[in-house]
Amino acid sequence: MAVTGLLMLAFLLAHMLGNLKIFYGRDDFDHYADWLRTIGEPVLHGAWYLWIQRFVLTLAVVLHAVSAYQLSRRDLKARPAKYAHKQRAKAGYAVHVMRYGGITLALFIIYHILDFTSLTLNRHGVEGAAYDNVVSSFSVWWVTAIYILAMIFLGLHIQHGFWSAAQTLGLNRPSRDRAVHGIATGLAVLLTVGFLIVPVAVLAGLVD
Repeated sequence: MAVTGLLMLAFLLAHMLGNLKIFYGRDDFDHYADWLRTIGEPVLHGAWYLWIQRFVLTLAVVLHAVSAYQLSRRDLKARPAKYAHKQRAKAGYAVHVMRYGGITLALFIIYHILDFTSLTLNRHGVEGAAYDNVVSSFSVWWVTAIYILAMIFLGLHIQHGFWSAAQTLGLNRPSRDRAVHGIATGLAVLLTVGFLIVPVAVLAGLVD
């Protein structure tokens, strides 16, 4: 679960940086989107890199979700009876963020693919017109609202997930705990704000 989480985190950082190229204008953003299809040429043909990336990410998401389910089942099996006293607020918060936030993000990923990959739900939906597809989608307030909500969940998921991954992989120590928490919070804020800038800018008319 930790390894797949860190793999997806690396992808999110690259994806966020790529999204920000929209502020350079239509030509640059469409060129960037087209370049993604040519990575690895001539060794890889056409959009093979994208399909390899999609396969790896899909596998990571599935393994992450399966691991979450297995860990949840082990947790319940280890203690089938409820605690006599309620869990600490921090523990309850973490459980809700990781469990229900993860389900919300899984549903969002499906929506995101239908919006910008298959273009099934995109109002413009023109292959190769990445800039116009983004502007068309985020010009609708409720679409932007969905993305804002999903990115808030993503930030919370990353904030706790990064710290948990560091614990699992043995990268954390009592002396490093504050630093690891700081990095986790920093990454969560960076990705949340970085992903939200684009839809908010489009809705506000700063990108059109």
